[in-house]
Amino acid sequence: MLEITAGKSALRLSRPVIGASGAFGFASEYSKLIDLSLLGALVTNPISLRPRRAAHSTRVVPLDGGVLIHTGLPNSGIHKMHRQYAAKWRASPIPIIMHLIGSADDLAECAIFLDQQSEVAAIELGINDTLTAREVRAVVATVRARTQLPLLAKLPLYQAVNVAAAAVDGGANALVIAAPPRGTARDPLSGQLVGGRLYGTWLKPLVLRLVGQLAMRLDVPLIGCGGVHHPDDVRDFLEAGARAIQLDSVVWARPEMVTAIAQAFSVGELTRMAGALADEWRAIGEPAERRTQLLLAPPPPSMPSPPEI
Repeated sequence: MLEITAGKSALRLSRPVIGASGAFGFASEYSKLIDLSLLGALVTNPISLRPRRAAHSTRVVPLDGGVLIHTGLPNSGIHKMHRQYAAKWRASPIPIIMHLIGSADDLAECAIFLDQQSEVAAIELGINDTLTAREVRAVVATVRARTQLPLLAKLPLYQAVNVAAAAVDGGANALVIAAPPRGTARDPLSGQLVGGRLYGTWLKPLVLRLVGQLAMRLDVPLIGCGGVHHPDDVRDFLEAGARAIQLDSVVWARPEMVTAIAQAFSVGELTRMAGALADEWRAIGEPAERRTQLLLAPPPPSMPSPPEI
């Protein structure tokens, strides 16, 4: 069992497969398509302190190899959402992780509220891609000071390397690598350009490199998210150093694969990086001169697998 601890609180995952925020709804919306008990945990759609309305423009734009989605992150605000879903979260066969969005002050208020409840097992913070490392550290620390729940920070794809250590310094107990990147595409129906989040299998190589790089630098559980559509994708992430993965677009494209992926993995599949890849991962993201030095240097010794729990 993978355990992410925060003081006396712990998030325990029976499988290294998690339903990602924005893909599975707020609770049991996909329960008729998928046996949610096969997952290790479920992350809610984004929830804010105050209500947010849905986007009025185009929400979905099909792309080659993926999709662009712009929803506006609609929700009724944390207090009403809790009243509406608390019973379902309490009855859930798997741990519920609430994904929070908003300013530092809003996130702090949400954390205080959740610390007084019992239905949510952990918090996932959506880290804005405009924040500097110093700002990320401050935001995470603000939330950490107001809750004893395990805290996951979901990092923006293109800033993950720059802000990961700051999130850990601020008190994150695990890092999710990474949030779907933003993009723009033309809606074929309206002819308008639409901005939104990008999903699809093409994201996997990008995220996999980040996981491998950060696994060499940080001693904190990493959760890979992006482009996982097959059990082999999960194996790649676990080999790169992730302790778990999150599923998103596969639930829309091939929901039957969610079951196949979840059933393919048990706690015994959890591994750290293979030594054969260590020389590759440690050079990723370094300046060219430093990367050459690292790749020409003797490879580090293979890391032993952690003891089975």
